[in-house]
Amino acid sequence: MEIKINTPTPVFSVKPVVLSAPGRGEDLQVRVSAPVIGRDLPIIIFSHGFGWSLDGYGPLVDFWAAQGFVVIQPTHLDSRTLNLPPDDPRTPLIWRFRVEDLKRILDQLDLIEASVPGLSGRLDRSRIAAAGHSFGGQTVGMLLGARVLDAHGEPGENMSDSRIKAGVLLATTGKGGADLSPFAAEHFPFMNPSFADMSTPTLVIAGDHDQSPLTTRGPDWFTDPYFLSPGSKSLLTLFGAEHSLGGISGYSVAETTDESPERVALIQQLTLAYLCNAFGIDDSSWVAACSALAKSDSPLGRIESK
Repeated sequence: MEIKINTPTPVFSVKPVVLSAPGRGEDLQVRVSAPVIGRDLPIIIFSHGFGWSLDGYGPLVDFWAAQGFVVIQPTHLDSRTLNLPPDDPRTPLIWRFRVEDLKRILDQLDLIEASVPGLSGRLDRSRIAAAGHSFGGQTVGMLLGARVLDAHGEPGENMSDSRIKAGVLLATTGKGGADLSPFAAEHFPFMNPSFADMSTPTLVIAGDHDQSPLTTRGPDWFTDPYFLSPGSKSLLTLFGAEHSLGGISGYSVAETTDESPERVALIQQLTLAYLCNAFGIDDSSWVAACSALAKSDSPLGRIESK
């Protein structure tokens, strides 16, 4: 399946841009990737999966930047590059620090823009999306309106952010409670979300072979953010995809168990079409992409929307 996309623009990337983060124990380091030309550029803030860093997810970041987006990637405290010990007092709260990392980026866009040569005056702050994979999806979901339920089933703090206008959740965990494996219930009490207030328009992407040790359910667990949330949502279910969704976390990454350049290309094209539609850049791109996938002789997935 081929979806019409623009000719890629050359991209530059600057790292690390260092943001002061009192109370975090480490300054926040971010990477900024942007096209070398263009103005009024929409922004994607990307939250990495567990253990990764600002250096990951090149197949998505490079593509989005070449198509006219500025992509900002933080290194969260769980990154292997920081090597926090399990008994570090910050460890149980890493999920909160992650959300605060993304908010800190939003708060300091002026500093980020000024720190990157050639970026000044080119950002469109009215069009900001947040995207995340795995643990990063859980992080982004909080900005979109998801909340963590406490031990009594009551929703915790609302950490949503109205500056985020659209979301992309990739292989993002579903509801907690009895759906968690004993290991996950013991070690990850924050993995107990309510999607009832996650109303920001969002594209949810799940693999139908993503069998996680964190849940007693099957791959449908990763569709919960779509089915259990209100508002305008779309779900891309990828056939045969496991947790790496074909290899989005990097080029030739060893932990990719389901390597598929075709699947990665589909994610690139559909996320671009979704965001261009959400931001009013190209109102026809998403409809055309959905139609092309549905008419494909050997589709790699299916799309449903509500």
